[in-house]
Amino acid sequence: MIISNIKGLVGVWNRGTERVFGSAMAQIPIIENAYLRIENGVVEEFGSMLDFKYERADYDATGRYVLPSFCDSHTHLVYATSREGEWIDRIQGLSYEQIAQRGGGILNSSDKLRNATENELFESAQHRIEQIMLTGTGAVEIKSGYGLSLESELKMLRVIARLKESCPIVIKATLLAAHAVGREFKGRQDDYVDHIITDIIPSVAAQGLADYVDVFCDKGFFTLEQTQRILEASARVGIRPKIHANELDASGGVELACQMSALSADHLERMNESAFAAFEVAKMITMPTALPAASFFLGIPYAPLREFVDKGLGFALASDFNPGSAPSGNMQLVGTLACTQAKILPTEAITASTINSAAAMGVSSTNGSIEVGKAANIMITKKMPSLEYLYYNFGQNNIEQCIMHNA
Repeated sequence: MIISNIKGLVGVWNRGTERVFGSAMAQIPIIENAYLRIENGVVEEFGSMLDFKYERADYDATGRYVLPSFCDSHTHLVYATSREGEWIDRIQGLSYEQIAQRGGGILNSSDKLRNATENELFESAQHRIEQIMLTGTGAVEIKSGYGLSLESELKMLRVIARLKESCPIVIKATLLAAHAVGREFKGRQDDYVDHIITDIIPSVAAQGLADYVDVFCDKGFFTLEQTQRILEASARVGIRPKIHANELDASGGVELACQMSALSADHLERMNESAFAAFEVAKMITMPTALPAASFFLGIPYAPLREFVDKGLGFALASDFNPGSAPSGNMQLVGTLACTQAKILPTEAITASTINSAAAMGVSSTNGSIEVGKAANIMITKKMPSLEYLYYNFGQNNIEQCIMHNA
């Protein structure tokens, strides 16, 4: 396939670039008036139309931009039912923590998921993936964590494995058994941690169902000591960690993530100098990942992304697509929220949603930028006056066509 007359071919980073930091995030490389050739699902060639040597093109992209597809490195999109009732509770004044304490939140989703069949979960999740593809997502990480028992966590991960086989986008699976404490272990959190370590992680590893292991390490959920035990157990079976950190409190989750070489530390609404210093030490290893749609929907602070840039750090953006705190997987909206609420530039948002988020989900070798040899996993915008219009024109889908290849 040959695409010609591209208004701007975006994200043509130097070969081998895996992550971008600080002020460089705004300097996204663009070839104006460009062409792109795809062969066997791989980027084969690109350049200026001044050097175009072909007699034909399959797609005339006049007035349109071509970008690497979004990599959404943090979602919970396998779930049984929506939770709009809790949204009403929050409108009426209850906090996320108060809803969780009275049996709502994650435990609500767990109850519903345990009663759903694998086919029901697969069909609903497949529909959600089809929807996020329409808005430009070409790679997605999906967590378990609504099972909260060996049987139900395995059920979720088997559904994700089926999605990997059936969907044309890149999918990574993350075990998040430490999302909350299952009802069977109420009041016995340490026993539940033991169950994760002795039963769930070995079973998941033996079946090859998880690419990563995650823990909700935050106030009211799992402690630093519990998180470290779980992630050390995952390391023993060769599964790399990720961490939910600093959403509710700056309690050391980021520092632990960096200490344990986690692939990413996600949320980051509550940062302090110790957390920033830890990211600086681990900047080539652990990707800070912000979830602005969760901040928007929960009414909590946004991650201080301008401060990340000013300190010379990089960051990724992800949707946190889930039924309780971010019921949307639209990465265009995520970018708009990051720009308007966290005061980052549109080009910084694109960098954070492509090359940096590819690093946050471990797919930099195939996704995240326009590079010869990488997967032809791209999106073509509608006609737009400028690249910034992608996020400026919020509330509408600015993508005309997505070309997805799972290399």
